[in-house]
Amino acid sequence: MVGRVHSIESFGTVDGPGVRLVVFLQGCPMRCKYCHNPDTWKMSGGTEMTVAQILAQYEKNRAFYSRGGITVTGGEPLAQIEFVTELFGAAAHRGIHTCLDTSGITFQPDRPEITERFDRLMSVTDLVMLDIKHIDPQGHRELTGQPLEPVLAFARYLDDRAIPVWIRHVVVPGITYDQNELYRLGCFLGTLHNVKALDVLPYHDMGKVKYKNLGIDYPLNDTKPLSNQEALAAKQVILQGIRDTRSA
Repeated sequence: MVGRVHSIESFGTVDGPGVRLVVFLQGCPMRCKYCHNPDTWKMSGGTEMTVAQILAQYEKNRAFYSRGGITVTGGEPLAQIEFVTELFGAAAHRGIHTCLDTSGITFQPDRPEITERFDRLMSVTDLVMLDIKHIDPQGHRELTGQPLEPVLAFARYLDDRAIPVWIRHVVVPGITYDQNELYRLGCFLGTLHNVKALDVLPYHDMGKVKYKNLGIDYPLNDTKPLSNQEALAAKQVILQGIRDTRSA
């Protein structure tokens, strides 16, 4: 099976535990206003690669990955779910830790054939990094161009199957940097039992150059980056929502 790969990072340190081979797949149905990889959007782009080719890159530096593994991200890796499943299956056979970095946007709980595909993938997935963009349905659609419901349904699906999850949330001034929205996100996360970590990331605008080079208008051109201190404060609000929900 052949997948479309945007790029590969040999020594990633922020995409799962340890040092990892990070595979960025091509294609994404989301159009997040703060996306810093708009060059991954097109489904038809990228370089065709096989599972064997990716694992060969891993094996060249295997000694460095003793406490790490392989992370597949994007784009949206679930847009190529069959390829990711084959890659993770082959990796699991070799004892390689597998991590999926996703928004969960392609999940459809009312379609058994889709759920079966996810079941096959989850059987060879050690960790999911789930990026929840916005906890408000209307806000999510305005920010990403996609509905929120599949994302939350995927989160519950992972919880039901006890798949370990790291939550990622980007805090954007004027959009998600709002105490009420942050607290609501915490309240939702408080209903889950499989969350092992929470990464609250400050919005940055380092992707502006890519938009300019691609001839695309940058949607948040007037939005200033968030400071690390503000992101830490936002994380505390989310954690309070988790605590309050679990103690209720």
